[in-house]
Amino acid sequence: MRLGPRPAALGLLLLCAVTAGAGDAEELHYPQGEHRSEYDREALLGGQEEVDEYVKLTPEEQHKRLKSIIKKIDLDSDGFLTESELSSWIQMSFKHYAMQEAKQQFVEYDKNGDGSVSWDEYNIQMYDRVIDFDENTALDDAEEESFRQLHLKDKKRFEKANQDSGPGLNLEEFIAFEHPEEVDYMTEFVIQEALEEHDKNGDGFVSLEEFLGDYRRDPTANEDPEWILVEKDRFLNDYDKDTDGRLDPQELLSWVVPNNQGIAQEEALHLIDEMDLNSDRKLSEAEILENQDLFLTSEATDYGRQLHDEYFYHDEL
Repeated sequence: MRLGPRPAALGLLLLCAVTAGAGDAEELHYPQGEHRSEYDREALLGGQEEVDEYVKLTPEEQHKRLKSIIKKIDLDSDGFLTESELSSWIQMSFKHYAMQEAKQQFVEYDKNGDGSVSWDEYNIQMYDRVIDFDENTALDDAEEESFRQLHLKDKKRFEKANQDSGPGLNLEEFIAFEHPEEVDYMTEFVIQEALEEHDKNGDGFVSLEEFLGDYRRDPTANEDPEWILVEKDRFLNDYDKDTDGRLDPQELLSWVVPNNQGIAQEEALHLIDEMDLNSDRKLSEAEILENQDLFLTSEATDYGRQLHDEYFYHDEL
């Protein structure tokens, strides 16, 4: 699941974006229930530009780099790629490219080149001006008030990421700001922010009703709409692990933090389903090379992008 540039008017909508992300990925991968092979290529290579670059490689070089990647995925060196090995590799790829993107953004945000990103620099990059809202004064316009709330949340996350209380964020702190789900010291902040957003009765948990937000069934309807049924199923079967009818802080974390693990597992299973010729539920090098195009249009190689990144195909990862 690749993270792209954030909308200028919204900042990092962590809680909104991550809960929608898995559904968006599913729709891109299986539009109207049909598998789209281009999704696999884009996941492995990173997009059309990287696909074009991959095509420019000679067949011999493609083959050589692909075999090197297969070897790296095979953690136990038994000559086969299991679901677990494929899933772990895809998750590692997700994180690698997210960190690379954050590093590139850091340079863009650091306007004066002093090695840190100040709150003013962040605002200038995002909004072309410095914005400063009064924390205690609500705005009359509903849209402007919504933006004020989001901007204040961004500021709180920025301050939390700033561990050394300096004038700005260094690279490591900036990564924590952009990807709090990847940094241990931000975990409690992510949980508390989610509770503030969803725990309406202040009991420290999120009930099903709170999970569904403002939804109320139409009194004239016989049943809930399909999307509500899907959300209820997610609450009961994916998040509420102890089946007590509410999400505790750790269960809440599994909801609000991007579920790259689930996406990676889904892609790993898909690859095995499509490429496993002898039904042993694992992939040999021969099976992968037999289905090379499919493998290079999947998340496993970031849609072929990894063939152009020495981090992945070089002998030492």
